[in-house]
Amino acid sequence: MASTPSPHTARLNSLLSSSSSSSFVNHNKPSNLSFLHASSNPSSIKLLHSVSPSISSSSSSTTAIRNVLKTVESADISLSRDLHGVVSTSKPTILVSEKLGEAGLDLLKSFGNVDCSYDLSPQDLCAKISLCDALIVRSGTKVTRDVFEAAQGRLKVVGRAGVGIDNVDLQAATEFGCLVVNAPTANTIAAAEHGIALLTSMARNVAQSDASMKAGKWLRSKYVGVSLVGKTLAIMGFGKVGSEVARRAKGLGMHVIAHDPYAPADRARAIGVDLVSFEQAISTADFISLHMPLTPATNKVFNDDTFAKMKKGVRLINVARGGVIDEDALVRALDSGIVAQAALDVFTVEPPPKDSKLVQHENVTVTPHLGASTKEAQEGVAIEIAEAVVGALNGELSATAVNAPMVPPEVLSELAPYVVLAEKVGRLAVQLVTGGSGIQSVKVVYKSARDPDSLDTRLLRAMVTKGIIEPISDTIINLVNADFSAKQKGLRISEERIIVDSSPEYPVESIQVQISNVQSRFASALSENGNISIEGRVKYGVPHLTRVGPFSVDVSLEGNLILCKQVDQPGMIGKVGNILGESNVNVSFMSVGRTVKGKQAIMAIGVDEEPDKDTQKKIGEVSAVEEFVFLKL
Repeated sequence: MASTPSPHTARLNSLLSSSSSSSFVNHNKPSNLSFLHASSNPSSIKLLHSVSPSISSSSSSTTAIRNVLKTVESADISLSRDLHGVVSTSKPTILVSEKLGEAGLDLLKSFGNVDCSYDLSPQDLCAKISLCDALIVRSGTKVTRDVFEAAQGRLKVVGRAGVGIDNVDLQAATEFGCLVVNAPTANTIAAAEHGIALLTSMARNVAQSDASMKAGKWLRSKYVGVSLVGKTLAIMGFGKVGSEVARRAKGLGMHVIAHDPYAPADRARAIGVDLVSFEQAISTADFISLHMPLTPATNKVFNDDTFAKMKKGVRLINVARGGVIDEDALVRALDSGIVAQAALDVFTVEPPPKDSKLVQHENVTVTPHLGASTKEAQEGVAIEIAEAVVGALNGELSATAVNAPMVPPEVLSELAPYVVLAEKVGRLAVQLVTGGSGIQSVKVVYKSARDPDSLDTRLLRAMVTKGIIEPISDTIINLVNADFSAKQKGLRISEERIIVDSSPEYPVESIQVQISNVQSRFASALSENGNISIEGRVKYGVPHLTRVGPFSVDVSLEGNLILCKQVDQPGMIGKVGNILGESNVNVSFMSVGRTVKGKQAIMAIGVDEEPDKDTQKKIGEVSAVEEFVFLKL
């Protein structure tokens, strides 16, 4: 049984059932849009692989991804609607809670209203956030579930000016439909350089001997260092920073090994680095440099047990996250001589207590989280995060998004027109649903010449889900929370990939959306198995509708769409075209598909304007027209 719709849903239902989305059936059948109802049924994702006959390939060109994250009623970003539906422009508000480079601030100020409020308490942040569309933080601000709840749905994007995002509650961000982006590249070199600086200064006791001389002492024999040439450096975490440290350490004549369960072996070999197990890395290294993120799996991973397995006299460098080290255990390892020296830029609590035994230890070199603190890196991070936040507010998907389907930039570019297609076929299919049973099961079928393992459909599935849920829900839906919202609604989404014999140059031949166990406002959209079936493909970079139920059509998915089922006879295009022309409704595309000559046919008409009720009535009164429906794109 369908749940009772909310007031917003009821209003939308009324609008969609009236002139804004009306349909006509000669047999006087009722036509009401069914709403997606809440259910306890979990969603299921099922991938199938089968083979289909050859389908001719279509041409497509890469376009920019736009409007991927926009919602129907985004009342708080750059487009808003008043109670009468009038669109007005307004600048978004961007809260910057920690210091950001001027170049980044200038970019943000050219786009929106920027509120630079530093050193906010958690209570102050929660009080401010409901007035903000975006939030930019560094490592000091904790963006907790309380912050997302206090935002009341207005917060659209959180930007982390840096790499680590352990200070942002990603689960809460996803549930509330908030995109989280970071700036992973701009401070890479600065962090790597600082790691090497700590490595070399620790090996030669630079900090200690400097302090000694400034205290009036000359202790040459006390501060004898160790050489780096021929020593083994273990890099724990072979990402961007770790690999740059490796390159520089190789230049110092060190033997470099690394541990990272996700690092590709070929990339490590290209630098001359051997990937080894965690145990082998920590037990054979003379120096260990940490470059891993702070996660539940890495929290205090360097502890008493870990230090006990290390070579006596090992030296430790950390420019990653303080929480990966049990600091009390490190003090014990230093006192026992297992760890000869440590050089630390990060700490579990920042700033650390003034009486910290670790900070005060004579064999420890410390710096106040300076890894990214170069003028060049600060400006680069500011620009990178500002561009990502502005892009997200403009509806673009950033390649640095950390809680959306992670798709490499080159794949994003290739999938761009298919992203638009996926959302539109989902949006079309759901507008054909009627009856009170609600939508529970959707299948998305991809036809492609590529090997299934080389086709990442997560982004496309999210956009189909967005297209299906958004028009019939009072929930704000975007790419970030599409799958989560589907699960909450009890919508089961399965996927099927059909391999076709065509050119693998293009990632997807076609995308088909099937909605099962529902009634249709347009009976001709039902396939032989009784499912609503809509299929489209990309032609010359533009999404096209290519099949409605069993009928083949070819119409560009731009503007709005009229579907007519008619008796296949001469003059039908002219009759319907004249009715639209007399009402000043401009026709952009028109296509007719039929199953058998002289029987039934489907006419798909792309229109720029929405026909009024009288115009739609005239179309329905054409004797050969059996049913028609107007659909909004």
